[in-house]
Amino acid sequence: MSVILLRLEGVMQSWGIGSRFTVRHTEAEPTKSGVVGLISSALGRSREDSIEDLVELNTVVRVDREGQIFYDFHTTLDVLKANATGTITSSKLGNVISRRFYLSDACYLVGLEGENESLMRSILQALKTPKWPLFLGRKSFLPISPILVQDKLINKPLMEVIKSYPWLGRDGDNPPESLRLIYESETESGEPRLDVPVSYKSREFQNRNVSTMFIPFNSLSNEEGP
Repeated sequence: MSVILLRLEGVMQSWGIGSRFTVRHTEAEPTKSGVVGLISSALGRSREDSIEDLVELNTVVRVDREGQIFYDFHTTLDVLKANATGTITSSKLGNVISRRFYLSDACYLVGLEGENESLMRSILQALKTPKWPLFLGRKSFLPISPILVQDKLINKPLMEVIKSYPWLGRDGDNPPESLRLIYESETESGEPRLDVPVSYKSREFQNRNVSTMFIPFNSLSNEEGP
């Protein structure tokens, strides 16, 4: 198994699940669909390209700084609307106001684990020199820190690495007593989450089960990395 660690930190982030129309929610941490989309952008894959190999990667998220949830308003002008019979005409143009939620000042340590070392090496290289711009859920939400935590593959079990990796907090931040960890669960006791992408082109997604645990802060390593 090979492991890649990502640091997803930004002024604003948004990780939606099934949000459409005029209210766009965000989850409290990065979704699998969002992380797979970020990797796809780095690799230069289009919406039509297969993502089956990326979906198979085990994904774990550690919340190093919880973000605050805010929302803003977006106005879309001259939107075509249908009448009562379903007919769309130019006379039915209107404006649409949407509420879009986002996370402010959050930081996450995201781990990816896969058996295909060749694929993992290509992902690692793509994150160093991405084909397309990388963003945190929305194209206007850019990372403020380098996304790659380490520039080489880690040959240790992902849960072992992410449970002990040094805290990504800033100088002057008060360390929390514990860190929230969201991981993929094979049992039915986990929480179902509709964030496994099948196709970005047709916007198809599947469920996975995720569970949450809390890691004591004093169990983290003080060293730079594994």
